[in-house]
Amino acid sequence: MALRGAISIARRANPSLLSSKSPLFNTHLPNHGLHLLSSSTHHHIPKSGFGYYSMRAVHGASVEPVVNEKRGDGKEGSDYWKVKMLYDGDCPLCMREVNMLRERDKQYKAIKFVDISSEEYSPEDNQGLDYKTAMGRIHAILSDGTVVRDVEAFRRLYEAVGLGWLYAITKYKPIATIADAVYGVWAKYRLQITGRPPLEEVLELRRKNKEDACNDKNACKM
Repeated sequence: MALRGAISIARRANPSLLSSKSPLFNTHLPNHGLHLLSSSTHHHIPKSGFGYYSMRAVHGASVEPVVNEKRGDGKEGSDYWKVKMLYDGDCPLCMREVNMLRERDKQYKAIKFVDISSEEYSPEDNQGLDYKTAMGRIHAILSDGTVVRDVEAFRRLYEAVGLGWLYAITKYKPIATIADAVYGVWAKYRLQITGRPPLEEVLELRRKNKEDACNDKNACKM
């Protein structure tokens, strides 16, 4: 109501300012939203007599869900992600799928890829999921902070890049139960299948590497 009143006053003060040709109502801007004025600035509209009416408009208003974090592999970017994928960069078979999704995501810009095998991996930045937990099964984090795993994680990731139809059938509970059971077998023997040592040995090696690399152990994160 406040915005409607401000527009009505502004129209009476200066009819040409809020006409259909005014840049304030350029409907050809991206994202199909009414991008009015930058939210970081106030624009003053003259009124009759003396003084000014102050009008502040919301920038980038749209019907898209609000996302709190930016995408990218630990780098700042201009686009926002919808789902974060935690993947094992040391797993050769896993990387085939990651690379496929990354290629698709060049068009959609919806996924943030996080390599849990990186020395920079931080559980605090990923809903408290530590390295051991993330290594056990695939996890994905939605933009609202919800953590999903197993086949649902794959479904969310594929939906984000326009391939949701491949996993659509897993939305139904009987199918989802079977699919999760099959994935569970793969997850259990993944390291052996890819020629890597058991998880306990991987964890111990990672711990030793961390200790060797850190001068200040308080700064180390597992």
